[in-house]
Amino acid sequence: MISRRTAICLAVIGLSTAASIDGVSAADYPTRPVKWVVGYPPGGATDIIARLLGQRLSERLGQQFVIENKPGAGNNIATESVINAEPDGYTLLFVNPANYINASLYANLKFNVVRDIAPVAAFNRVPNVMTVNKDVPAKTAAEFIAYVKANPGKVNLASSGNGTSVHLSGEMFMAMSGAKMQHVPYRGAAPAITDLLGGQVQVIFDNMPSILQHVRAGSVRALAVTGTARSSLLPDVPVLADTIPGYEASALFGMGAPKNTPKEIIAKLNKEINEVLAEPAIKARLVDLGGDPLIGTPEAFGAMIVAETEKWNKVIEEAKVEKVQ
Repeated sequence: MISRRTAICLAVIGLSTAASIDGVSAADYPTRPVKWVVGYPPGGATDIIARLLGQRLSERLGQQFVIENKPGAGNNIATESVINAEPDGYTLLFVNPANYINASLYANLKFNVVRDIAPVAAFNRVPNVMTVNKDVPAKTAAEFIAYVKANPGKVNLASSGNGTSVHLSGEMFMAMSGAKMQHVPYRGAAPAITDLLGGQVQVIFDNMPSILQHVRAGSVRALAVTGTARSSLLPDVPVLADTIPGYEASALFGMGAPKNTPKEIIAKLNKEINEVLAEPAIKARLVDLGGDPLIGTPEAFGAMIVAETEKWNKVIEEAKVEKVQ
């Protein structure tokens, strides 16, 4: 039987060894490929950003950042798979607007993103664009509000699906302006835009990347962007907050990890991501995709996640959006 002093010494040695191992693993991280889970199919905005940044992280850190597309259940399958993964830095989540919205939209989630995902870094914010069919007479957001109020029951609001940021941006607009429209959900942005072009629906608050080409072609008219500042991609289009003070809706993207992932690994990823975001070529590409890079701490991104979750919860509750069971 070992003495109490020996037992204490062995325990201290064990703790020291464990700390040393953790320190080495964090310093050497990554020593094998990293899986980065995206909750949507290849080709969309989230996938494009993930592959853009993943390629640079692979080059900088000497291990592949493998993009794993895991669509389904409105991004929840991907999120839950990361939450249940080992918190070792080798399974990461592409955090996107669905993560903030689903916290209130889904009635029986088995997880809580604010609690169960450790924020790593924000990437960028992409505003939506309030866009109307060119036959709509309104040339400004104020004129559009007046037009809707003068034509009750005749104006249709398109979206890429129930509970999407495109839908809820429109719900926020209706709540803050008092202009009531009929919501028409589609299975994705493409069919919604097709009907907007054809005049079956009159307005959409679509994501910048998918609507931009149509605005530039003159086939639809952009009345406002939904961020806090004008977009360099549409410099002549005002922000909606100029007409509706306090209005803000944008798609916030970033990286998350399972809770209890070592802080040293999160700090290393945050540092690498911030350096990638500062690269001129990456910055230019992100601007092309609709939003300036966001360079900051994990804590700053965590605060953004909380704020976004609270904002969309308020919209869902006030608009009485039907919850997914």
